[in-house]
Amino acid sequence: MLTAHTIKVLQSLDKKKFRQKYNLFLVEGNKIICELFNSNFKVKEILSTDPQKLDRTDIPITHISENELKKISFLKTPKDSVAVCYLAEEESWADKKIQLVLDGIQDPGNLGTIIRLADWFGIEQIICSEDTVDVYNPKVIQATMGSFTRVNLVYTDLVEYLSKTENINIGTDMDGENIYTFEKPEKINLILGNEGNGMRPETEKLLQKCITIPRFGKSQSTESLNVSMAAGIILGQLFSK
Repeated sequence: MLTAHTIKVLQSLDKKKFRQKYNLFLVEGNKIICELFNSNFKVKEILSTDPQKLDRTDIPITHISENELKKISFLKTPKDSVAVCYLAEEESWADKKIQLVLDGIQDPGNLGTIIRLADWFGIEQIICSEDTVDVYNPKVIQATMGSFTRVNLVYTDLVEYLSKTENINIGTDMDGENIYTFEKPEKINLILGNEGNGMRPETEKLLQKCITIPRFGKSQSTESLNVSMAAGIILGQLFSK
């Protein structure tokens, strides 16, 4: 049985300041939890309504009731188990040949989808502005479907980083070069801006190339694409070259 204090701590982990305070985050559902076992993430404990399904002897597993699961879950329809995990330790990092760079992405679903796309295309690292939504946000973790265990996210001062990187900084613009005829550089930073405002002017100044996804619809009235949808189209084209 979970104590009132434990429930209160776990419920608080939907907020970044408490995730940092306790150095913990939650992963929900056996399918995503199983991804943790092949990663560098350390699991503190697992709380499950059916511990036998996980069949682990190396991690403490506590049997909880359906009612307790509802209290600690951030999902509308809680799943079988919740893993309490330690935040990853910050490590040194270096540029990869192809990276995504996120400038102020705010929607957890968008970030989760972008991480999943990166994993699909074998992109190992995403560079984020310091105000991009936290990767440990429960909605981000859920949207990645486990891909967060295979993609490294770095939060940093983007202007400073983009000024020094040896990768070619590429952004999207309606007047940019057609993505279908664009010649891919060897080393790329694909920069994606905020959902409503796009990338900051100071980020835009550091672009070396601009690309666009041409519209084929007759009406030509759609103003823009969802950022994660645009990322998928661009990555699909870049990796086809």
